[in-house]
Amino acid sequence: MLEELLIFTRGGLILWSSCRALGGAALKGSPIDALIRSCLLEERSADASFSQDTYSLKWTFHNELGLVFVAVYQRILHLLYVDDLLAAVRKEFSQIYDPKRTNYDDFSDIFRQLHLEAEARAEEMKKSKQAIASRPSLTASQKTGPKARGDSRGNAGGKKGGSGKDDSDGDSGKEQNANGTFKGQENGIKDNSRARDVVVKGKENGGPKDNGAFDVNKLQKLRNKNNHKNNVPTDNGTKKPSKPAIKKKENRVWDDAPSNKKLDYTDPADERGDEVTEHVVVNQGESMMDKDEYVSSDSEEEEVEDGPKKKGWFSSMFQSIAGKNALEKSDLQPALKALKDRLMTKNVAEEIAEKLCESVAASLEGKKLGSFTRISSTVQTAMEEALLRILTPRRSIDILRDVHAAKERGRPYVIVFVGVNGVGKSTNLAKVAYWLLQHNLSVTLAACDTFRSGAVEQLRTHARRLQIPIFEKGYEKDPAVVAKEAIQEASRNKSDVVLVDTAGRMQDNEPLMRALSKLINLNSPDLVLFVGEALVGNDAVDQLTKFNQKLADLSAVPTARLIDGILLTKFDTIDDKVGAALSMVYISGAPVMFVGCGQSYTDLKKLNVKSIVKTLLK
Repeated sequence: MLEELLIFTRGGLILWSSCRALGGAALKGSPIDALIRSCLLEERSADASFSQDTYSLKWTFHNELGLVFVAVYQRILHLLYVDDLLAAVRKEFSQIYDPKRTNYDDFSDIFRQLHLEAEARAEEMKKSKQAIASRPSLTASQKTGPKARGDSRGNAGGKKGGSGKDDSDGDSGKEQNANGTFKGQENGIKDNSRARDVVVKGKENGGPKDNGAFDVNKLQKLRNKNNHKNNVPTDNGTKKPSKPAIKKKENRVWDDAPSNKKLDYTDPADERGDEVTEHVVVNQGESMMDKDEYVSSDSEEEEVEDGPKKKGWFSSMFQSIAGKNALEKSDLQPALKALKDRLMTKNVAEEIAEKLCESVAASLEGKKLGSFTRISSTVQTAMEEALLRILTPRRSIDILRDVHAAKERGRPYVIVFVGVNGVGKSTNLAKVAYWLLQHNLSVTLAACDTFRSGAVEQLRTHARRLQIPIFEKGYEKDPAVVAKEAIQEASRNKSDVVLVDTAGRMQDNEPLMRALSKLINLNSPDLVLFVGEALVGNDAVDQLTKFNQKLADLSAVPTARLIDGILLTKFDTIDDKVGAALSMVYISGAPVMFVGCGQSYTDLKKLNVKSIVKTLLK
C-alpha cells in the first residue's frame, strides 16, 4: 500500500500531498526530510531508492519545471507499480502546473484514477510473468519423453548391430541447427576439445616415463656448464680490476640545501626513555593547519568534448543563438562519459564516478539549454556544483572549539585514530599533537597499539620530542582498558586532549575489528578519525564501507558509533590524483579534517575543497 505521494518544488514549496488531499495517516518520523538531506542535497539522486526507518522512498524529477515527485511506502512491501505511477503522475501534473498557482485540490481525482490504473497494470504484468514462467517447464517435460525414447531405441539398435561405430555418422549428423551449424560438427568439436583436455592432463600428471622425480645429475651438469662459462681465464698481462670503494650512507639533501639535522632521536642507553639527559624541544614553526591556501582562479579551464561534430557551421551557430530544446539523456552521454573517464584517471573509484555522472544526468535531463551555451560547459558546471556540495562537510566540526567546551565541563577531549596498516597513523597523530600544542593545549598520548612490535617505542619517541606525557602499558594488553586508564590519568592531570593511537588492521580482520569496536564503545571518544592514504583508488570505498559496517554490526549499543572524520595521508605524493578524497567523503559522508603532506610536524593542513574540485575537472 502506498503511504504517501508528495509533489514539491526544488525550493521546498509543497504543491500536493496524497495524505493531505485524500485524508491518509501521517508518516512516522520524517522520511522525506531525511531523503532531502541525505540524497537530494548531496548529489546522491542517482540511487534507485532510499530507506528510512520502516519506509522505502522513490522519486523522480521534472527538471524543466523544477518539480520533485516522491512516493513513500512500507519497506516490507515490494510494490511493482511505484515507478510507473511516478511517471504517470509526473506527466499529468506537468500539464496542469502553473508557477503562480499553489492549490491543486482538483488533482486528487486524477491521482486516484492513475493509482488504480498503475495497480491494474502491475497485476496484469505479474500474471503474465507467472504464465510465461510456467510454460517452459511443460515444454521441457514434453521434449524429454520422445528424446529419451529415441535414445533408448538408438542404443538398442547399436547393440543389435554389434558394431562399435557411432550412429551419428548417418543422416542425423547432417541435421542443421538453428544457427547453421551441423550437429555432427558440434559433436566433433566437443570430442576434440575433450581429447585435448586428456592430453593436457596427461602432460601435467606425467606420462609413463616421467615419474615426477627431479634429475639431480642433469642439474649438476648445468651448474658445471655455467661455471665453465663464468671462469674464463684472464691474460697474464692484464691487471685485475680494483674493487670499487664502498660508499657510506648519506642523508638525503632536498632542494640543493645541505642539512645537518639529527635524524636519530632514539636513546640506546635508556630503554624506557625516562632518564634522558638531553631533551629535544621541537619548534618547527607554524603548522600549515593555520595557514590559508590561495587558489588561483585565472587558469584556463579545459572543456569536455561533446563527441564528433556532425552539424555544419551555420546550423551550430543558429542553435547557439536560438538555444536548444529540452536536454535528453542521449545528448548528455558523450560529455558525461568523458567526465567519468577524467574522474577515474584522477583516482576516483569507478563506482563513485558512475553514480556522480548518473546524478548529474538526472539533474540536467529535461532542462532547456540557454543561448550561446554548449552541452559540455553545462555538464561541467553541474558536475562542479555537485562536487562542491559533496566535499563541503554537512556539519561543522571545530576541534579547538569542542576542546574548550570539554575543558569547561572538566574532562579531556578524546580523539581515536583508526585505519589499515601502514598508512601513517602514529606519525600524523604526532602532527595533530604538535598543532594542538601550538594553540596552548595540553596533550596526552595513549599507546593503545599493543599489537605491532615497536609501536610503543615509536610513540614514546614522538612524546619525548614534543615534551608531552605518554600513557603506556606495554604489549599484549587489552587496548580498550589501556585507553580507559589513559583517559582517567589525563583527567587527574588536567590534560585538555587525549590522542589514542590504535593498531593498524585490515577491514576483514574480525578479531581486531571487534577489539576496535570494544575500545570505541567502552570509552565513547569525542572524535573517531579514519586515517587513509591518498594513494588508494577503489580500495578506499571498500575500507571505509567495511569499517563502518563492522563498527555498526559489532556495537553493543543500538546507536552505533561510526567514523566522524577522515585524515588523508601522503597527499604530497599523488600529484593531481586527488580522487581518493572524493571517494572517501562520498561513501562515508564524513569530512576530510586533516591532510598530511610531508615528513615534519608542520606538514598538516586543511583540505581546500575548491582546489580539489579544480584539480578533478582540469
